[in-house]
Amino acid sequence: MSSRRQEFAAQLTLALPILGGQLAQTANGFVDTMMAGRVSANDLAAVAVGASIWVPLFLFMTGVLMSATPILSRHLGGEAYHRINPLAQQGLWLALGLGVLCALILRSVAPVMVWMEVDPAIRPMVSGYLDALSWGMPGAAIMLALRSYTEAMNHTRPVLLFSVIGLLINIPSNYILIYGKLGFPAMGGVGCGWATSLVMWCMALMMLVYTHRHPVYRSAPLNLGRRHFEMPSLGYMLRLGLPVGLSIFFEVSIFAVIALLIGSLGAQTVASHQIALNFTSLIFMVPLSFALAATVRVGHARGRADTASLSSAVQIALMISVIVGVVAALALVIARHWIPHIYTSNPEVIALASYLLLFAALYQISDALQVCANGCLRGFEDTGKPMLMTLFAYWGVGLPLGYSLGLTDWLVPAMGPAGFWIGLVAGLTVAAVLLGLRLRWRMKQPLVHATADAKSAQAA
Repeated sequence: MSSRRQEFAAQLTLALPILGGQLAQTANGFVDTMMAGRVSANDLAAVAVGASIWVPLFLFMTGVLMSATPILSRHLGGEAYHRINPLAQQGLWLALGLGVLCALILRSVAPVMVWMEVDPAIRPMVSGYLDALSWGMPGAAIMLALRSYTEAMNHTRPVLLFSVIGLLINIPSNYILIYGKLGFPAMGGVGCGWATSLVMWCMALMMLVYTHRHPVYRSAPLNLGRRHFEMPSLGYMLRLGLPVGLSIFFEVSIFAVIALLIGSLGAQTVASHQIALNFTSLIFMVPLSFALAATVRVGHARGRADTASLSSAVQIALMISVIVGVVAALALVIARHWIPHIYTSNPEVIALASYLLLFAALYQISDALQVCANGCLRGFEDTGKPMLMTLFAYWGVGLPLGYSLGLTDWLVPAMGPAGFWIGLVAGLTVAAVLLGLRLRWRMKQPLVHATADAKSAQAA
């Protein structure tokens, strides 16, 4: 029991700062929306449309760069400290490439806006916002690579610290650039893009200085003075991370598609759906943070070839996920009539959102378990098959079932948005079962063999 308590404490210590950092970063989007909305409806719309384009790209980049965490964790667990600096640098090379690529994409979105039939009145503002924000994407990528390094070192507090500092920088920067203070021109929504770029680079530079100077990194320091470029290791990171990035993109895109399909049902229905989705997305940060902690703990245990610690890490992670899922489900059921009041005073929207939150409560346990299983599998450096499983669960089960129940009479009379939420429940439950079976199979494989496979890819 003592080892179980220690593992629980270790995962809690890792996850809580990550959770705080995730919430602080989410608050940046809230601040941008609120401050741009005070200028005009067009500025608010431009920031919202721009966010619908750059946020999926950022999340894809986040998923790809997660690949460094299990690789570094495994080497740290195996005390192969001489490999940390070269491998961390491969993560930085990959980050720079992704950051530049995403920046170029953001500067080339004019045809996408025409295809999306974005209001011509706000297209120039959206382009200006994304052009400004594109300058920060390389900085965001560097921050994500350094985050993988520090999380692998069991040191997640700087993620929280610099996310909070970034939020504190974003608020006055928005104020100065949006409204034109201290001699700057009033840029409106475009100013949000420049402020976000500034925050991204500030966080990257703070993390770079911190990782070079804090004594916690002395056992495996990041020394950029000795440059390393290892194409096999870089390729392995990309092969490992690309399925993770695509999995995140599949999950984000299905919610976007559902929002578009529900759009034909009226503004009140769309608003109710958005309230339920926004609040449950906030709750999702909790199991996601514990899943990221599980990736680190599984990687360390694999590096030590410690079967007992590996089993304990997975079991504790799953136990925490069940607890989080149960608490979240109960909280949604109890508070479903109060939550919509945070967003609106429209009684019809409140009533429908309260109803939809009941369906959201149904999938909290399966959602927590599927993200936990995925986190553990990343610790095993197993990402290809899980990507296919989530693709099938979301797009092969969740969306077709939701469409059938929500907009057609094929199975039952059309249920509207409730049908789509039932589809989400089914899709996330299928994902939890498939990923759970994959994790169970992975746990039965010889541990030394799994480590040898990764080393054979010259990630070691």
